[in-house]
Amino acid sequence: MRIRTYRYLLAPALLAAAVPAAAELPEGVQAMIDAAIATGDAQKVATVLELARTTNPEEAETLDAIEAEWKAAQQVAAAEAAAAKEQAIREAGILELWSGEGEVGAFQSSGNTDSVGIAAGLKLKREGIDWSHRLTARVDYQRQNGVTSREQFLAAYEPRWQFNENMFVYGLAQFERDELQGFDARYALSGGLGYKLVDNEGLKLSIKAGPAWRVTEFSDGTSNSRIAGLFGADFDWEIFKGLTFTQDANAVAEGGGEVQVLVDGSNTSINLVSGLDFKISDSLRSRLSYAVDYDSNPPAGAVSTDTLTRFTVIYGF
Repeated sequence: MRIRTYRYLLAPALLAAAVPAAAELPEGVQAMIDAAIATGDAQKVATVLELARTTNPEEAETLDAIEAEWKAAQQVAAAEAAAAKEQAIREAGILELWSGEGEVGAFQSSGNTDSVGIAAGLKLKREGIDWSHRLTARVDYQRQNGVTSREQFLAAYEPRWQFNENMFVYGLAQFERDELQGFDARYALSGGLGYKLVDNEGLKLSIKAGPAWRVTEFSDGTSNSRIAGLFGADFDWEIFKGLTFTQDANAVAEGGGEVQVLVDGSNTSINLVSGLDFKISDSLRSRLSYAVDYDSNPPAGAVSTDTLTRFTVIYGF
């Protein structure tokens, strides 16, 4: 898969050209302003202009004109960059503009206990203008003394349509397998509404809810299909630079086959994953996570709550 990233930088030469020369300013002051403008850094330009006003109060009018031209040039450059980015998205192929991360952790021991285990995951995301697509896959596998003690697989696809700044419509198709929990396959289809409660640089929180249809194929050969309700939450908090707390939760409440009996004879499953991500480099992170899988009505011989602590390394691309 070919992944393309579009980055747009302000052109210092264009911005400098947009600012008229000011012969009235001392040569050193003009050179300092030109150097700041050439960096394209708005904070530096603002700082230099403020210093110039302090040391040359008689040139306030000229400095105001320079600042006005600088801001106008910034707005033009930003508008052109946004238009170019939108055009690139519209013209991109289906296999372009994807980003994602791969996650892997493994262990092996021998001696008194012979065991091997692996935890691996893959997340892909494609951001369009109004639509986004998310693909998720995860596997947890462990054998101890020749016996499989954990075998979980999950794959999910979720398209979203962002129809205003905060609200979106989602769809979800999901597959799970966990023979130790008593089912060979579990399929879920859902669709509904979501809302971004917080969407800041260091803090993000979104929720979603909607009806669902879930089919479970048990290990004993039986199966059932039920109408359900789904609730999900996604929380990311950058505690400080390089350390982020993440919280993902999905809850599905099933009814006994009819919509009106969602409460009576219901079965509720909850998947809760909490993690701490530590940034090692721009592309590499380490993650310590704790996952809880809860099923209020598990098959015979299975327990209702399953937990897993993982330490993994993540590579973003």
